[in-house]
Amino acid sequence: MNPVTLLPFIVLIGAMFLMTRSAKKKQAAAVAMRNEMQPGTGVRTIGGMYATVKELHDDTVLLEVAPGVHAVYAKNAIGAVLDDAEYNRIVHGDDPELDVDGAVVPDDASSLTEADDAKTDLVKKTDSDDEAEAADDKKSGGKADGEADAK
Repeated sequence: MNPVTLLPFIVLIGAMFLMTRSAKKKQAAAVAMRNEMQPGTGVRTIGGMYATVKELHDDTVLLEVAPGVHAVYAKNAIGAVLDDAEYNRIVHGDDPELDVDGAVVPDDASSLTEADDAKTDLVKKTDSDDEAEAADDKKSGGKADGEADAK
């Protein structure tokens, strides 16, 4: 057989070997990551849900998805094990970079009345525009533009 005709097959076999090796490395890394889980660890499932590990079993893990709400998941459903700082930043919004000194959040909506006043002015303006159109219709005898008297 001609070596040139064998070359594509050799390249294909080599590529398959490299892809398989890379997939095995990723799978081993995922298993190692899941083995890091301990009760109290924050995790993200492959579905994007954030929860806290309560109990570990052979193939399953008990997660607390909300205070007092528990769910059993397969260990393979854990997409990422998060460190405490990252979990608290995502779930509880504890991000020191977002802390603004002196920021005051009002207890009521009284400070939001400026936007309501602008909305009220807009509604009044729209109502007066509708009244002007009605007056124009009265003057023209209720006829639409382009209609003429047929006498």
